[in-house]
Amino acid sequence: MTAFSLEPAQLAWCAELRTLAAERLHPLADKGEPGHVNRALVAELGSLGLLGRLFTSGALDLCLMRESLAYACTEAETALALQGLGAHPVHAYGTEAQRARWLPRVTAGTAIAAFALSEPGAGSDAAALDLRAEADDSRSGRSSEMSLGGWSPDASLGGRSSDASLGGRSPDTSLGGRSSDTPAFTAAPDGPARWRLTGEKCWISNAPEADFYTVFARTTPGAGARGVTAFLVPADRPGLTGRGLDMLSPHPIGALDFDAVPVTAGDVLGEVDRGFRVAMGTLNLFRPSVGAFAVGMAQAALDATLTHTAGRDAFGGKLRDLQAVSHQVAEMALRTEAARLMVHAAASAYDADDPDVPRRSAMAKLLATETAQYVVDTAVQLHGARALQRGHLLEHLYREVRAPRIYEGASEVQRGIIAKELYARQEAR
Repeated sequence: MTAFSLEPAQLAWCAELRTLAAERLHPLADKGEPGHVNRALVAELGSLGLLGRLFTSGALDLCLMRESLAYACTEAETALALQGLGAHPVHAYGTEAQRARWLPRVTAGTAIAAFALSEPGAGSDAAALDLRAEADDSRSGRSSEMSLGGWSPDASLGGRSSDASLGGRSPDTSLGGRSSDTPAFTAAPDGPARWRLTGEKCWISNAPEADFYTVFARTTPGAGARGVTAFLVPADRPGLTGRGLDMLSPHPIGALDFDAVPVTAGDVLGEVDRGFRVAMGTLNLFRPSVGAFAVGMAQAALDATLTHTAGRDAFGGKLRDLQAVSHQVAEMALRTEAARLMVHAAASAYDADDPDVPRRSAMAKLLATETAQYVVDTAVQLHGARALQRGHLLEHLYREVRAPRIYEGASEVQRGIIAKELYARQEAR
């Protein structure tokens, strides 16, 4: 199968997903509380079997899911994508014990995952992250269980029950049960293969309400990307607190504070000091699918514009009769289809284990997200003031479409990746 055509079964599946999103997922999305995890929506994604496909399908299927859901319900698309982003490192790099504990709950929609990479001073420059994982090879007279309120590395790695309610928790309360203004814990030395995480993460989707986090921390100071380790950190670990952030689009996004949060070798995802590979491997998969999300929004805006311009009376005819309008609609369609093809090509390259995946993934995300911004903005212009009314589809898309040009690598970062890969290929000749 080429990247430029889909099989009839794939097209039928996409149509089915759009119907499911409109009829079953959108009503649940409407009942969600802005800025908070919609657990009912996530559970429905699980019951439909869509979360399970995150770990059994290829990159192209992931893109088809995200585009189809985004067309009819952006909230459902985002909920699905965040489960995949947060849990993919566990699926791809976790131990058997880690996978057995968390992945069944993620696929059922009863455990919420999060990907904690960004920091206040290390957003686009992920290799510059500052969250410290401090090891101490000495032992103290006081046990770590006593110093950390009863936690021990042999205790439950999940801690919180999968069906525990989060609805009544204040966004400023501890993820592990203590108030954020409780005095800081005094960390006792832990010994080999144990660390304490100290620092902050920011703009983390699903924080502070996730059940576990894939956390990237610096284990070797001054080593750049080579000194980062990925950890699986359950939300109830002592010293881990969080707070919600009020963002333009009302997704659950927050900041996390790590006050000597204990982790051990059993929490490492992949290898010590090789966590940057975990992050980049995950992003190479999800960047094209961010593009698919963008294409879904662009297609929704385009279809709304076709309907509006075909029916709106203006200047003695229909809006579509004005060449200035019809040419803009043609440009919207052209760019949307070009972005879709590049997304499919990048996803197919990933599925084929093509060595050119980083460049293709960056190109797909860049083109698709920039295209969606253009298409949605043009759609708003052609609809006029009605498109800016609260509750209008385009008002919703206008707020949704901005963030994908920033997260998982801003557009400027994607251009840097593309250029770096091009020059590396030239030098290798």
